[in-house]
Amino acid sequence: MTSVVLLGKPEREIPKLPYEIVYTKTRDMEICSMEIEPILPGKEIPAASESAENLRCWRYGMEIDVLEYMYVKYARVWIPDPEEVWKSAELLKDYKPGDKVLQLRLEEGKDLEYSLDPKTKELPPLRNPDILVGENDLTALSYLHEPAVLHNLKVRFIDSKLIYTYCGIVLVAINPYEQLPIYGEDIINAYSGQNMGDMDPHIFAVAEEAYKQMARDERNQSIIVSGESGAGKTVSAKYAMRYFATVSGSASEANVEEKVLASNPIMESIGNAKTTRNDNSSRFGKYIEIGFDKRYRIIGANMRTYLLEKSRVVFQAEEERNYHIFYQLCASAALPEFKTLRLGSANYFHYTKQGGSPVIDGVDDAKEMVNTRQACTLLGISDSYQMGIFRILAGILHLGNVEFASRDSDSCTVPPKHEPLIIFCDLMGVEYEEMAHWLCHRKLATATETYIKPISKLHAINARDALAKHIYANLFNWIVDHVNKALHATVKQHSFIGVLDIYGFETFEINSFEQFCINYANEKLQQQFNMHVFKLEQEEYMKEQIPWTLIDFYDNQPCINLIEAKMGILDLLDEECKMPKGSDDSWAQKLYNTHLNKCALFEKPRLSNKAFIIKHFADKVEYQCEGFLEKNKDTVYEEQIKVLKSSKKFKLLPELFQDEEKVLSPTSATPSGRVPLSRMPIKPAKARPGQASKEHKKTVGHQFRNSLHLLMETLNATTPHYVRCIKPNDFKFPFTFDEKRAVQQLRACGVLETIRISAAGFPSRWTYQEFFSRYRVLMKQRDVLGDRKQTCKNVLEKLIQDKDKYQFGKTKIFFRAGQVAYLEKIRADKLRAACIRIQKTIRGWLMRKKYVRMRKAAITIQRHVRGYQARCYAKFLRRTRAAITIQKFQRMYVVRKRYQCMRDATIALQALLRGYMVRNKYQMMLREHKSVVIQKHVRGWLARRRYGRTLRAIVYLQCCYRRMMAKRELKKLKIEARSVERYKKLHIGLENKIMQLQRKIDEQNKEYKSLLEKMSSLEITYSTETEKLRSDVERLRMSEEEAKNATNRVISLQEEIAKLRRELHQTQSEKKSIEEWADKYKHETEQLVSELKEQNSLLKTEKEELNRRIHDQAREITESMEKKLVEETKQLELDLNDERLRYQNLLNEFSRLEERYDDLKDEMNLMVSIPKPGHKRTDSTHSSNESEYTFSSEITEAEDLPLRMEQEPSEKKAPLDMSLFLKLQKRVSELEQEKQSLQDELDRKEEQALRAKAKEEERPPIRGAELEYESLKRQELESENKKLKNELNELQKALTETRAPEVTAPGAPAYRVLLDQLTSVSEELEVRKEEVLILRSQLVSQKEAIQPKNTMTDATILLEDVQKMKDKGEIAQAYIGLKETNRQSPQDYHMLNEDGELWLAYEGLKQANRLLESQLQSQKKSHENELESLRGEIQSLKEENNRQQQLLAQNLQLPPEARIEASLQHEITRLTNENLFFEELYADDPKKYQLYRISLYKRMIDLMEQLEKQDKTVRKLKKQLKVFAKKIGELEVGQMENISPGQIIDEPIRPVNIPRKEKDFQGMLEYKKEDEQKLVKNLILELKPRGVAVNLIPGLPAYILFMCVRHADYLNDDQKVRSLLTSTINGIKKVLKKRGDDFETVSFWLSNTCRFLHCLKQYSGEEGFMKHNTPRQNEHCLTNFDLAEYRQVLSDLAIQIYQQLVRVLENILQPMIVSGMLEHETIQGVSGVKPTGLRKRTSSIADEGTYTLDSIIRQLNSFHSVMCQHGMDPELIKQVVKQMFYIIGAVTLNNLLLRKDMCSWSKGMQIRYNVSQLEEWLRDKNLMNSGAKETLEPLIQAAQLLQVKKKTDEDAEAICSMCNALTTAQIVKVLNLYTPVNEFEERVLVSFIRTIQVRLRDRKDSPQLLMDAKHIFPVTFPFNPSSLALETIQIPASLGLGFISRV
Repeated sequence: MTSVVLLGKPEREIPKLPYEIVYTKTRDMEICSMEIEPILPGKEIPAASESAENLRCWRYGMEIDVLEYMYVKYARVWIPDPEEVWKSAELLKDYKPGDKVLQLRLEEGKDLEYSLDPKTKELPPLRNPDILVGENDLTALSYLHEPAVLHNLKVRFIDSKLIYTYCGIVLVAINPYEQLPIYGEDIINAYSGQNMGDMDPHIFAVAEEAYKQMARDERNQSIIVSGESGAGKTVSAKYAMRYFATVSGSASEANVEEKVLASNPIMESIGNAKTTRNDNSSRFGKYIEIGFDKRYRIIGANMRTYLLEKSRVVFQAEEERNYHIFYQLCASAALPEFKTLRLGSANYFHYTKQGGSPVIDGVDDAKEMVNTRQACTLLGISDSYQMGIFRILAGILHLGNVEFASRDSDSCTVPPKHEPLIIFCDLMGVEYEEMAHWLCHRKLATATETYIKPISKLHAINARDALAKHIYANLFNWIVDHVNKALHATVKQHSFIGVLDIYGFETFEINSFEQFCINYANEKLQQQFNMHVFKLEQEEYMKEQIPWTLIDFYDNQPCINLIEAKMGILDLLDEECKMPKGSDDSWAQKLYNTHLNKCALFEKPRLSNKAFIIKHFADKVEYQCEGFLEKNKDTVYEEQIKVLKSSKKFKLLPELFQDEEKVLSPTSATPSGRVPLSRMPIKPAKARPGQASKEHKKTVGHQFRNSLHLLMETLNATTPHYVRCIKPNDFKFPFTFDEKRAVQQLRACGVLETIRISAAGFPSRWTYQEFFSRYRVLMKQRDVLGDRKQTCKNVLEKLIQDKDKYQFGKTKIFFRAGQVAYLEKIRADKLRAACIRIQKTIRGWLMRKKYVRMRKAAITIQRHVRGYQARCYAKFLRRTRAAITIQKFQRMYVVRKRYQCMRDATIALQALLRGYMVRNKYQMMLREHKSVVIQKHVRGWLARRRYGRTLRAIVYLQCCYRRMMAKRELKKLKIEARSVERYKKLHIGLENKIMQLQRKIDEQNKEYKSLLEKMSSLEITYSTETEKLRSDVERLRMSEEEAKNATNRVISLQEEIAKLRRELHQTQSEKKSIEEWADKYKHETEQLVSELKEQNSLLKTEKEELNRRIHDQAREITESMEKKLVEETKQLELDLNDERLRYQNLLNEFSRLEERYDDLKDEMNLMVSIPKPGHKRTDSTHSSNESEYTFSSEITEAEDLPLRMEQEPSEKKAPLDMSLFLKLQKRVSELEQEKQSLQDELDRKEEQALRAKAKEEERPPIRGAELEYESLKRQELESENKKLKNELNELQKALTETRAPEVTAPGAPAYRVLLDQLTSVSEELEVRKEEVLILRSQLVSQKEAIQPKNTMTDATILLEDVQKMKDKGEIAQAYIGLKETNRQSPQDYHMLNEDGELWLAYEGLKQANRLLESQLQSQKKSHENELESLRGEIQSLKEENNRQQQLLAQNLQLPPEARIEASLQHEITRLTNENLFFEELYADDPKKYQLYRISLYKRMIDLMEQLEKQDKTVRKLKKQLKVFAKKIGELEVGQMENISPGQIIDEPIRPVNIPRKEKDFQGMLEYKKEDEQKLVKNLILELKPRGVAVNLIPGLPAYILFMCVRHADYLNDDQKVRSLLTSTINGIKKVLKKRGDDFETVSFWLSNTCRFLHCLKQYSGEEGFMKHNTPRQNEHCLTNFDLAEYRQVLSDLAIQIYQQLVRVLENILQPMIVSGMLEHETIQGVSGVKPTGLRKRTSSIADEGTYTLDSIIRQLNSFHSVMCQHGMDPELIKQVVKQMFYIIGAVTLNNLLLRKDMCSWSKGMQIRYNVSQLEEWLRDKNLMNSGAKETLEPLIQAAQLLQVKKKTDEDAEAICSMCNALTTAQIVKVLNLYTPVNEFEERVLVSFIRTIQVRLRDRKDSPQLLMDAKHIFPVTFPFNPSSLALETIQIPASLGLGFISRV
């Protein structure tokens, strides 16, 4: 279905009411329904009513005139239906008040008339908008009623495959009858720590809520799971306990949580059975209390059971089974240990074959038996006890096969040597005759005598069955008791969580005593549930200060009174059981007499006198009285029990019946004397004499009532959580929903009652911020105030006039039912109006643009047409004018007149004729145009039709022809493929033939050449003969004359000539024949050669084709091999990564076990080394001196050191504290020296100023005396400082020379010297402070004396000096310098100001300015002098600048402590040089020198302030000396006992030496063997990464350690190498163990460990590592030892550190990810809050800081900067970033898959934007090739899946190809969870999801739903050589490594 929202007018006028018309279209886009929904301002959109039969009308305050606007045409309603319970229909006509019939149309298109009830005239309930269908919480629906609840559950269950739904505080769980992948440990981790409303409904969310409230509120919790048989109660309770066991763990190593879970298989085997409704139905109720300690870890559990169905032991209905344990025994009968039980098939025993269904499909009873025995073993039930249990169970089975033979009607007997009874007696260890006797007899005792009476066969069978039931019940209680003992807590319990798995409301065709007790228990639970719901609602309203109005809700107290009150049903039943001849009939009559017509809840059936009806809260139930008394008595013959008790061969059997008196109830497993686990106030029952002997006589009903009261007390003392299990159908079909059965259970379990209570008040609740965000579009700009609360109030008052429809709370706004839907309609209309406005504006702009374009074109056309017409007209005028001109000169006046007449007549005729012709022509053109139009459309249609047919025919012919040609080609290719070998053979033959033909051609060519030679020879002969004949002819001619004379010779000569001619002719003919034969032969030869060439070319082409095919085949084979090679390579890489991951996981486990071993070892050491009482001292000054630790950031390390030292072994504390003390003492002396140097410099400056001042004759002599006094004071100060320094040196000397153990004890000389010196130092400092103040005041007075005040001469001089300074711009510079000096720090400014210096400077500047204004033009100096002086100053400034740069470069290379000293020294030097320079410069000019002295005094004041700061530092250090002295005195008392004097003497205290660069340094560090621990301590244990990373080169500790290893290798000392490497590794492990949660520490040592590993490789001497080194570095390679094994150890250590680093950053990022990536709106306004009014529990909402995407990026920046500062390898940084991004993607995707409210289009946009920001961060950091982006691919595809179109098959294909990184389960889950945020979005159709599943069914991927967020990629450490030369490394003094020397 597709909904299209349009805007239109209603059929009838509704004044000033916005409305909407919703057209609903089918797939064929035909409009099938339309809905008009008016929106009424100030009117309530009512909650719809239910049917009059089942539910009340929940419409409050609905006015009758509103109904006609709500029930309008196309409004959708629900109507009752006998088959589907409720059907959806829409109105075909508006409802008007007074109408008795509604015209409706059902969804299938059928019209009907719905008649209203003439009495109540209740209208059918309205249907919720489609956007609200499928909500997580039923109370979030706008219309709260039964059909809405039923429809919402059906949609979630069938369409979305969601089995859990909230209904306020209730979790509704529908049994899917299918295994779902939503209970794994990954799901548990996802729900752990989450608020209940944040994630989708789940049993884990309820369990987490209970666990969280227990920890937060310090209150016990209960989870109440109820429902029908087969609804999934036991499974839900099992999953809840599994959750507690997983998230809490156990407080000991006894695996208590495993024992708690192991109790489930035991209780299921002995308490569960197959019924017609459920294959694993619990036939008892149980309440499990899981105990927790103060750290909320499981410490134990306790179980209570209720109302075991004992009748199932002896009877099962058709298609049902007995308890599972019997069938498990029969299935395991072949086991050797079970041979003695003589068991057989389940069909052999009477107690297991009655149901006819001994096997459950998919259940292996033999395997279940193994699980049961394993669980018993885990819970401490020994094998002997287990075999005893199995003997008793086997005995029950054999007892059921015992048969009786009737002797008469009143007696019976057991057949002799009856085998079943013999086996039973053997197993029970009792006498056969005795048991056979008492099975057929009973003992009757009267007041006077006792006699034995035989019983009939029927009574004997009943007695046998009663005995079997009794034995099984006692065995059940015994097992429960032992399970409780195994789960009993060994420590004190702090709190508990109870899980109640109890039967739901039951009603069958025949209801007996069991159903009565079950429904009685459900009445009590429902009462408690109603009171709790009512209480929560009241608390919520009171918390928000909302007026609370009492709501009438169903109170089932009358029904409970009917059952349990005095003279109630149970009371009358117990009374009837005490009667000697009591019967079910007499009890029924008592019930009728007592309650019939007196209690409205009690009724009598019309056609029965042995039944009664009770109106329960869920339904009326008819109970049959037959069997009530027998089941309530639960009688068993005492003689049979005595026989069993007398068993001496079987110890377990008497034990069962001995405990019988101690059991509180026949179904309770709580022994008397057991200490309850809970802290709730439960009053113990008072013991009475004889109570134990009568305890077993209590009826079952009485005991059940007592246990139920105890349960209710427990539940009332806890905070309950409710789980209602629903059975969707009776046939156990997966995901099949039967509306009748579902609504019946909803009414029975109280879900609808929760809905009714919610609907009666204010069900929809929004916080002010949510309301503001959602309905900001309804506010104008002037309505938005700074106060969100007031803004919401103002807007609501305008939107909803009736103030009763909403209430304002402290943090929320409360709405009545339907008001949210009303606000949503207003919002939708506002958005729709905005869309229309936008559309109107855009369309207007487009049409105007089109109009302007058309107008421009029309103007252009008009311009051209008018131009053409004008030109034609001008031409016509010219011709006419020419004709007239000619005519006027040639024609006369008459002719002209006649011409005029004829012309006029002609024009008139022409006008008429032309008009007629034009009109005819127009008509003809019009007809032709219309015919052309018709012809055009007809011919176009015919042509298109013909073209379509032709095209289809052509396509069909082409398809057929192409198919035929393809078949031929395929056939040909197949034939050719098959004849490849033949072609090869043929090819060989043809080559031979070609060679033969070639040889033949060669022979023929040779013959041809020979013939040509013969022919040439013949031609030569012929030519010679011809020449000869010619010569003869000539000769004859010459002799012709002679011939005349010789006539007689003529004839002979002629004959000879004729003869010769014949010969010549013959020769010519022969020549011609030879030539013809040669031509013929040549032609034949050429033809043969051409044929051979053709054949050769064909063979060549065939050969080339064959070669091509062979090449193609080879290429294909090569490609396939390459692909296989690539695939195998990838597989090998995956295998390698898996193996590497497996190895690293094993390494992680090894490190964990190693840490555990160290912890246990430390605990053992602590236990062994516990000091005797009275000798242990505590640090009493720790708390008192704690405030003194915050004096200065410079001594933070020194402050932390004693605290750390207290945790070290005792033998290491004394030397460390003394060295620290001496270090501080040295620091004090250094500060004293600095102060003394400053004081000396200040004295020199003052002396120079006094000498310059003495040259002035104007000064009075009194000033010289004052200066002499000041110099004396300074000399005294200097002497005092020297004295202080000497005293400190004496102290140091006393402490270093004295090495006795009593050196620091109170009263020792060193101790006294120390205290005396500290006292004198403090006094001297106070005196010096006063003297400094006096000195400063004197300096100020000197400054005042310098300024001119009295004489005009001084003023004139000063004015001249000021004029000079003005010209040079020095006044402005001086003023700026003065301001900068005063602005150095707030403290300095305050000190200057309080002495008046700032005010004096300001007054002097004002006076100078006034003098400058008056004397500005009076004084001028020459320009040349000023220019020269300026050039000198510029040069001096340049030199000063160069000196400053050099000094800065030098200072940057110094440690921080030396920088201050160097800067002060430089400042003193500079001032001295300036003073000398200016003294010489201004020696001749006292005025300039006077101005210079002013600036000098300012600098002196600054130096004084720096001196005062140093004084403060000295005071702080002295206070620290006091603190440490006191600590030393207290610590050394206990330490010196364990330290020998030799140890103290052997611990040298070396002063820190200033490193000096040596010329021939070899890159090695030398240290003594005894200094190894000190090296590890200073370089590893006490090193702080933050200072090292900033100030030193990266990896400096690694370089230092390797240089020490090099020296040990150089000495060939293997012990030293081994000891150093072992100490280094252990030291790193200790640091990481101590500060393993600090990212900087872990990152620092990961970087240094890798650098150390790289150094070992780089300088190992192996060629593979040496090729990157310089020649100098190759000289530094190790020469004596191969440390490959230690490289592996360091690699493992680096892996451990890397994994620890990943855990640290995961712990830091974990709280930020969900909030920053999902919840926070990075793009404001895109993600609208869905109008659901989600009711989160107020107790679940924690006040936590909100993280944003910026928080994540800042944290990533912090991680990256820290790693870069520590010099971590770039490849390792990439791996860390990849792991971080994987964690972000996995956690985000997992939460997305578990939160329905996050699966929307807008949230997909938010996620994609957030991912793009992360990608941008990767680009900024140049980490795009790290593989981090690929880890986000599943999240990116999930976000794309939320945004793509999801309708057609093409969309499905696109989704399948796009989401290749998501599994099928994840894709289907996202589609199922997809939720529209507003009405313009559409839901995903179920058919579309089915299409996706069909397309993805062949995909082989993991069935796991969530990603493994704990997965850690295997880490590698690529070799990264260092280019740093070892000989250039400097060791800073701050590391405290003065005991090592460079070699």
